[in-house]
Amino acid sequence: MKAKLATLAAMAALAASPAHGQKKYDPGASDSEIKVGNTNPYSGPASAYGTIGKTIAAYFKMVNEQGGINGRKVNFITYDDGYSPPKTVEMARKLVEQDKVLLIFQPLGTPPNSAIHKYMNAKKVPHLFVATGATKWDDPKNFPWTMGWQPNYQTEAKIYAQYIMKEKPNAKIGVLYQNDDYGKDYLKGFHDGLGAKKSMIVKEVSYEVSDPTVDSQIVQLQASGADVFFNVTTPKFAAQAIRKAYDIGWKPMHFLNNVSTSVATVLTPAGLEKSVGLISTAYIKDPTDKQWANDAAIEKWRVFMKKYYPDGSLTDNSNVYGYTVAITLHQVLRQCGDNLTRENVMRQAASMKGWRPETLLPGITITTSADDFAPVESVQLERFNGKQWELFGSVLGK
Repeated sequence: MKAKLATLAAMAALAASPAHGQKKYDPGASDSEIKVGNTNPYSGPASAYGTIGKTIAAYFKMVNEQGGINGRKVNFITYDDGYSPPKTVEMARKLVEQDKVLLIFQPLGTPPNSAIHKYMNAKKVPHLFVATGATKWDDPKNFPWTMGWQPNYQTEAKIYAQYIMKEKPNAKIGVLYQNDDYGKDYLKGFHDGLGAKKSMIVKEVSYEVSDPTVDSQIVQLQASGADVFFNVTTPKFAAQAIRKAYDIGWKPMHFLNNVSTSVATVLTPAGLEKSVGLISTAYIKDPTDKQWANDAAIEKWRVFMKKYYPDGSLTDNSNVYGYTVAITLHQVLRQCGDNLTRENVMRQAASMKGWRPETLLPGITITTSADDFAPVESVQLERFNGKQWELFGSVLGK
């Protein structure tokens, strides 16, 4: 009888413990490791964004020092694609087929991600929280392995259009945009937002990422008589456009897309005094905004930066962005528990209900579902005063 009771007790203990057989792994996951792949433009025309990859790497270094995620260390493998789509394809294939990562996280840029969109879905490897606001990442029916993260470009552009129609109903609008999927997505949202008032646009000019400057485009926009400027550019070209407009005496109401609002990498190179009055949108706490000077979440971020990424700028909101999106992946992997299959990674990413990293602006949360692959869908307008961005108005969007 004692032997029988001992056997029953042993069986009960085994059932209660997380038996090895209960764990589920796909390539890139094991009892000790989770392999996460990434591509970032550490060189090339969009290299200002390289700091995002460095922040994410620093974040997972911190997580690993603290014991990892559910006892597993994160092996963050990141490659430089130079913002070149063919290079992104090469790096993505290497990550999936050679490095055998569980997922690819936060690859940056609309053209680079467009180049691997079909490949990632054909391979059924999570293409998760991509660093681009193009609307097409929210398409779970046709691309169930790809999910965006930040607010989409079309919604942002519509918000600018609505503000212009309200505040300057007789505006003459000039638009500068990057001639690729990223620029055209913003342009579509802006056209849609203006609707019947699209005729307010008097000039649209584009540039290529290989162009040395956008000086000639700014001169063309000034010559058009535009008194409102919608500036759809990545950091290098945003700084050039701000500086050139000021230097030639063009003083339009100036809207800058939120992917280029960094004080460190855009406004400082352009000239802070030349950036006064810029209007944009935000969804993350900006470290230059004095209202967050004593904010617990931003102070925690500063402590993290000083210890794990001391070379990173404390005035670059790209570093708050990288930290915040890394926290989001951390949460998804924590939710996965011992079921580290690619399918479960996507299931958990699509199961966030009003969850909020503290570095998001108050009133902005992350919500996803099986038919909603757009985690952050709200923004707030902001204006640059020469020293910092200042939020105004209410939270807009979903």
